[in-house]
Amino acid sequence: MPTTKDSKLSIDRKIAPTIKDAIDFNIDLKPYKKFVLDNGVDVYAVDAGEKEVLQLEVVFHAGNSYETANGIASAVNYMLKSGTSTKTSFQLNEQFEYYGAFCKQSCHNETALVTLHTLTKYLPHLLPVIKDMITDAAFPEEELNIYKQNSKQRLSVNLKKCDFVAHRLIDVYLFGADHPYGKFSTPEMYDALDVQQLKAFFSQYYLNGNCTIFVSGKLPEDLQQQLNENFGKLSITSRHLPLGTHEVAPAIEKKYRINNDPDGVQGAIRIARPFPNRHHPDFTKVMVLNALFGGFFGSRLMSNIREEKGYTYSIHSYLQNNIECSAWMISTEAGKDVCEATIAEVYKEMKDLREELVDDEELLLVKNYMLGGVLGDMDGPFQIMSRWKNIVLNQLDEQYFYTSIDTIKNITAQEIKELAQKYLKEEDFYELVVI
Repeated sequence: MPTTKDSKLSIDRKIAPTIKDAIDFNIDLKPYKKFVLDNGVDVYAVDAGEKEVLQLEVVFHAGNSYETANGIASAVNYMLKSGTSTKTSFQLNEQFEYYGAFCKQSCHNETALVTLHTLTKYLPHLLPVIKDMITDAAFPEEELNIYKQNSKQRLSVNLKKCDFVAHRLIDVYLFGADHPYGKFSTPEMYDALDVQQLKAFFSQYYLNGNCTIFVSGKLPEDLQQQLNENFGKLSITSRHLPLGTHEVAPAIEKKYRINNDPDGVQGAIRIARPFPNRHHPDFTKVMVLNALFGGFFGSRLMSNIREEKGYTYSIHSYLQNNIECSAWMISTEAGKDVCEATIAEVYKEMKDLREELVDDEELLLVKNYMLGGVLGDMDGPFQIMSRWKNIVLNQLDEQYFYTSIDTIKNITAQEIKELAQKYLKEEDFYELVVI
């Protein structure tokens, strides 16, 4: 085959390029720029990317950990775009659509977010709309009634799904029904919501709440001025909050079998154990063990239970990304007749990891997979900010990122085995099958 040449480069097409493992890359997390608004609100900004777009995330400590009755936090967050004293829900949505922007809200255990995606040039037009949403939400009675009706209808449909029921119940067994992580919605909960409850929560946790702002993308030069003009005079601020101290009350019984859909052909399986949060020294090491065990398509669980046994289409394990405390979860759906066999194979894989050293080739594959994912996350400003947001909200620092990279690169097969002996013990796991 002829050699391709030009004045600067000669390439022999018969010689394959050198393949470089992900563990051989030096991975750097692009730094953020931080500034503080006049009222003390922290703003983290990552200016990157080629396209004139940005993402604004206004994060309030207003998740369900702070509510006095179940469902209030989610309802307040959802209804921020349901109307103000001067605009209807339709008018608010019309303003975002006019500028080709997208605004969504989301509510989690500790935090509640308002997220805006927009072209950079339209930010001055849309920041006042966001400001109206978080300062002048009216919670119209008719909009609340629509929210209740739609939520109850959606719940009624979901309760027929075994996977949905299993997802709710396993958290109750792990944390307790009164813990924020263990609470779940009911029709009675929605019926009990009233406007005054929502307005009181809104006043305490939004109007006078604790807020942090994350902005990423192609940022305007006057970003700080724009944010100060819209948010810098509000009664919100950023305060260092201690990690939560809600009492965990796990169930005494550890094995559950629940009949939910007699006509269904599949069962939902959850196998889970409590686990510390990201501040625990074993957390990142266990992330490697989890990837090997069930964290990606080539994991032990997938290779055995999907590829060899054919019991399920997909099975995976993961560590919950909770701020207060976490859990290690194995999740799958399988045919009713093979649910018990599936569970037996999960425990078999745990036993193998406790008793046998993983070989170098498999461990290298897992390391490359994990670090390849990190490299992919460094590809755009939104993904970079997602990394920083996770670090900031979990009250970690930049060193946590680099320590995690070093841990993934250097963890040994012996350490993996010792971690499995410590954490992958059958008697420590709760076991739930919903059929």
